[in-house]
Amino acid sequence: MVRARPDGGIVELSFLALTVERGINALVALIGMVALGGSGANIPHMDIFNSGISQMLAMAASNEALRYVSYPTQVLGKSGKMVPVMAGGLIIGGQSYSMGEYLQVVLVTLGVIVFNFGGKSKKGGEDSSYGLFLIVVSLIMDAVTGGLQDKAKKRTKELNVGMANAKPTMHESMLYTNLSGCIVAVVLAFAAGQLTDGVAFCLKYPEVMQALIIYSLASAVGQNFIYYTVTEFSPLLLTTVTTTRKIFSTLYSVFRNPSNSLTGMQWSGCAMVFIGIFMEVGSKFFKSAPKAKEAAPESSGKDKRT
Repeated sequence: MVRARPDGGIVELSFLALTVERGINALVALIGMVALGGSGANIPHMDIFNSGISQMLAMAASNEALRYVSYPTQVLGKSGKMVPVMAGGLIIGGQSYSMGEYLQVVLVTLGVIVFNFGGKSKKGGEDSSYGLFLIVVSLIMDAVTGGLQDKAKKRTKELNVGMANAKPTMHESMLYTNLSGCIVAVVLAFAAGQLTDGVAFCLKYPEVMQALIIYSLASAVGQNFIYYTVTEFSPLLLTTVTTTRKIFSTLYSVFRNPSNSLTGMQWSGCAMVFIGIFMEVGSKFFKSAPKAKEAAPESSGKDKRT
């Protein structure tokens, strides 16, 4: 976030904004834990805490990259986020994936890249090698974050052997992730000189701080859905949703206003994404179908005995 001063100067507020956002998100998560209760399980706090650090570093590297590469380049780079998240799940989280899941990730990733690359050409500045390096760092941190989130769920089961369905609640994950992210954001804001200047600027212009607080509260509402998805499903599914959301929003704008047309290449990218998503839905349906068939004879037998 960059804010122009009335005298024509510029104040950098990006890290200060992240500090406020993460702090408010942690506070909202704490309120959620008090109101709804915790898991009651022994959870690996450090794994969750460290995932917040890597998540913040991924965001910082991605945002900083925009100063050295064009926006289309940054979007294309982050389009492949599903691949490092899956790699992190394998290497750090101890996950295993089926051949169908590998194929789904390939299809969705290629579909999103084709969709972004096949749009109407947009002018952008030249891309520096340092900016591309920052995008790579961001993707590596995405892999670490996803792997640690998978590892936290796996470790929770190992630490609570006698407890059925042991896992951190969404507010426990949200609290410790945002708490560590807030600490990293404070350090980055201080190192960048944004902490003192940014706070002074917000005190002089309270409407800026008001905007930051409203933005942070909106972020906290969204994070409830994010951490519900991570807790109840997986980081990979969350990445699928966040990676493909641009396509769905673009399709909505096209159907709402046909003048917002897509190119043939973009429609091909959409088709690849939808095939990948339908493969995921279909695989889960066919996995659950045999279980339903096995349960049916048992229930009918009970009816006969009664």
